[in-house]
Amino acid sequence: MERRLAAILAADVVGYSRMMGADETVTLGAVKVCFNDQVEPSITAHEGRIVKRMGDGLLAEFASAVNAVTAAAAIQSAVEALGQGQPEDRRIRLRIGVNLGDIIVEEGDIFGDGVNIAARLEGLGDAGGLCISGTVFDQVHNKTDLDFEDLGERQLKNISEPIRIYRLAGRPVQEEVRSSSAIESIIGLDFALPDYPSIAVLPFTVMSTDPEQEFFADGVSEDIITALSKISRLLVVARNSTFTYKGKAVDVRQVSREQGVRYVLEGSVRKAGGRVRVTAQLIDATTGHHLWAERYDRDLEDIFAVQDEITREIVVALDVQLREGEQHRVWSNGTQSLEAWECVRLATDDILGGSAEAQPKATELIERALAIDPDYAIAWAMRGWLYFTEADVGGGISNSEQFEKAQAAAFRCGHRALEADPNCAEAYGILALTHLNAGDHDAAIEMSEKAIALAPNNAELLGGVASAVMRKSGRPERGAELVKKAMRLCPFYRPGLLRALGNNYRMMSGRLEAAVACYRESLKRESGYLAAHVNLTSALGELGRLDEARDAAREVLGQSSNFSIKAYAAGLSYRDPSDRERIAEGLRQAGLPE
Repeated sequence: MERRLAAILAADVVGYSRMMGADETVTLGAVKVCFNDQVEPSITAHEGRIVKRMGDGLLAEFASAVNAVTAAAAIQSAVEALGQGQPEDRRIRLRIGVNLGDIIVEEGDIFGDGVNIAARLEGLGDAGGLCISGTVFDQVHNKTDLDFEDLGERQLKNISEPIRIYRLAGRPVQEEVRSSSAIESIIGLDFALPDYPSIAVLPFTVMSTDPEQEFFADGVSEDIITALSKISRLLVVARNSTFTYKGKAVDVRQVSREQGVRYVLEGSVRKAGGRVRVTAQLIDATTGHHLWAERYDRDLEDIFAVQDEITREIVVALDVQLREGEQHRVWSNGTQSLEAWECVRLATDDILGGSAEAQPKATELIERALAIDPDYAIAWAMRGWLYFTEADVGGGISNSEQFEKAQAAAFRCGHRALEADPNCAEAYGILALTHLNAGDHDAAIEMSEKAIALAPNNAELLGGVASAVMRKSGRPERGAELVKKAMRLCPFYRPGLLRALGNNYRMMSGRLEAAVACYRESLKRESGYLAAHVNLTSALGELGRLDEARDAAREVLGQSSNFSIKAYAAGLSYRDPSDRERIAEGLRQAGLPE
């Protein structure tokens, strides 16, 4: 191996995957022109050597740090001029990082921390930006007419010592990791990249002006997320987080920072007549490099096979080792009827949204799916969820007899789903909730643990179902652990997960202050949820912070003028009666009516 000191320049195209998804041919042509006519001539003119081109990126080395920096500045000026007059979403822009360090040279390629730091610096800049290390700045200071701003020392991923960073004046810099909010610091939620593969599946783009195709493309993305969520050695970001990018032009590096993942899957769907075209590309978002890309032109009925193939390619590309039984579960779709699948997809948002007005429409769609395919497990689980929702939150149920009927119907649906698919995690979730409502806490725990084992990355099951079962069954520590995992899987989490975490902290020894913080933060985001006001009031009452507790109690009465402690406590299905009494006593301390 040969070692030498060199200035390394790393560059890549911003938004490359988005532009490829919109038009592969135009993008490839534009990038080729940019690199051939602007980037490479500037490197050559400044006595640099192009080490390699990597699709949307480039690596070069220079004997002089001054030459490397002036080449980088020249490249950015030339690329900016090239884009003048172009539509904003089609303009080619680059990020560039320059570092001076020791490198290893082998068969024309270069390796080592000197190269890695240059790549990390490139990732910190924005479109048109240039970031350099302190070692480079020391060499170029007062030797060029370029102005640099000192950004201080930064800890870069996989680099042992902090690196002082400078940027070309006037250009913003992006953090490499997601910064935690105040509440996340309190509860100790960590969004750092895990030491095993992590992935976000972005909503697939609809390559058509037909608005009815949107749900179809969403369904493809969701099914891939669902399949991947069954793999234990993989962190898969939940739909609720990744779908916040829907319809937006985003950089995969932004996704990496915000979601705390290394890999991102992008894709597009075009449906025409009886044919469908699906494109997909898997990207290492920390570097911007493509690991795998494919285009599928198939008959529409083959869409399930396409989803399975994409999932397999991801597992292979990420070298994920499947545990016993996972391979069968991951590629078990559940139906071969496109019409039944479409009914379930259309109903999904209505069911997850929880809107009472949307429930009849969702029920109609699910029952149509079951009429088409009576052995569609997930449809049976969703039908059970609708029954459970009626029983749990009102939904027209006005007496105990109707409540019992709804509970029994949900129970039957859960078992019918398991008859169709013994590995249906959602079915075990439904059964866990029906057992909990019936007061059978041991069975509820058993069903919850089975659901978790079958779908360890399903944030809805972990944070919404299993955590409630654990808390009410006397295991709030386990419940809090599950909610925090759900929040990690869904970085753009809903206020409901904060409430769920607060509820588990509420029942743990020494965590009342943390519970109050969770309730307050959830109410900042969604102030109209009565149960959060009630639990905040109870926790403040137990802490003896009576002025605050009375203020919170007024909010409770403002939303429910006939609120009574006795009626509220009667609806709490805790295994240990003393848990209900703790909550009730906190409410009494706050002055709420018995």
